[in-house]
Amino acid sequence: MTLSSALLTTEQMGLADRLTIAGGVAGSTLMERAGAAVAAEIAARFSRRSVAVLCGPGNNGGDGFVAARHLAARGWPVRLALLGVPERLSGDAAHAAGQWSGPVEAMDPAALDGSRLVVDAIFGAGLSRAVGGAAAATLRAAAAAGLPVVAIDTPSGVQGDSGADLGAVPARLTVTFERKKPGHLLLPGRSFCGEVVVRPIGLEPSALDRVQSKCWENGPELWGTALPRPAVGGHKYGRGHALVLGGYPMTGAARLAARGAARLGAGLVTVAVPERAVPIYAAALTSIMVRPLATEADLAALLDDARFNALLIGPGAGVSAETRARVLSLLGTGRPVVLDADALTVFAGDGVALFGARRGTLVLTPHEGEYRRLFAGTGDKLARAREAAAASGAVMLLKGADTVIAAPDGRAAINANAPPTLATAGAGDVLSGMILGLLAQGVAAFEAACAACWIHGAAAADFGAGLIAEDLPDGIPAVLRRLQS
Repeated sequence: MTLSSALLTTEQMGLADRLTIAGGVAGSTLMERAGAAVAAEIAARFSRRSVAVLCGPGNNGGDGFVAARHLAARGWPVRLALLGVPERLSGDAAHAAGQWSGPVEAMDPAALDGSRLVVDAIFGAGLSRAVGGAAAATLRAAAAAGLPVVAIDTPSGVQGDSGADLGAVPARLTVTFERKKPGHLLLPGRSFCGEVVVRPIGLEPSALDRVQSKCWENGPELWGTALPRPAVGGHKYGRGHALVLGGYPMTGAARLAARGAARLGAGLVTVAVPERAVPIYAAALTSIMVRPLATEADLAALLDDARFNALLIGPGAGVSAETRARVLSLLGTGRPVVLDADALTVFAGDGVALFGARRGTLVLTPHEGEYRRLFAGTGDKLARAREAAAASGAVMLLKGADTVIAAPDGRAAINANAPPTLATAGAGDVLSGMILGLLAQGVAAFEAACAACWIHGAAAADFGAGLIAEDLPDGIPAVLRRLQS
């Protein structure tokens, strides 16, 4: 069964439409349901007022004609403007236009006169060129006048697959159907959508299943059953022993990562650090153990201990030959490894050496700058993350307000619950430790990265204004309690 969090491309949604129609549901019926749903969502959010419905020449415009008719039936004063002429409409859109009994005006900013709400039904998610001409002028006029905009499917100018901005204006509400598209979540598209409401219109479940989406909006539906729960009679080693390699003089990053791993359930967490830094780490950490690394032989001895079953290096490690050598040592163990920050930068321009050393599960957590040092991907963020995962054989967590998690097998998730307050120093270090903590408990890499990312965002949202990275680990238990209730 297709998860409700599945994200469908415009091509996949079109296929689901066609399969449903082939199964006996008329396209005009789907359009009628879509337009009625838009009218219902508008009526639920706004007081009755004059509304301008802006319709394009395709099916998005057909949805607009239906919405206009339903609003008028509710007693709303409606003006309808069309890009083009009614005689050029075809198929289901022509049928919907034929049921509209009011006047049809030309698309022009003047069609907005007297209106207090605008319905954007000009172009749908499949637009591939910039919005121009009368459509652009009318949308800009609506934005300049401060009129609330309700978009059907996506705001005109937001490309549904990539989130690219092709001339959109911000909507207060976007009503889409059956499933979201990647462009509803990827930036900059997400910033134009406002509130996104998904309404069912009766697509056949079997049709949705056949499109076989491998991309989802990140959330508990995707990975909730994989979250570990402590077992009665279990013991700390049964919950994994995570190892973090810490640095000096940047000691805070590894400490944050270690606390993230512990709070997300690793039974034991050890930080291995340069010998001179032991007092600094030990003074700040209690339940987390600190081990000195006086020589590289000390690291080799640690790695010989099979109880360390998940490894992290990068936060505060420093960009040095020593960090590079340690990354290669960790990768050579074949155990799950998380690489972040300096552990990525130290391989800038030499991804071949890094990825060639992988012997087991690997999770990479770059921000955009670190990504560019290792990969030359092009296209939207989702495409670049997938390309990097395939090239590296690693699970890629490409950070940002629209973090994308991608697996080498093509699975991907887009995270949308992170509040702006997460743009604070050290937040990424906590996230890398959270992934480590789940890996130590035996969670598969893709699910671990997805779960940690979402829990990280939820903890930040719970805390609210004034968040600093130190607050995040202590916010994890409340999120886990909700998930496990």
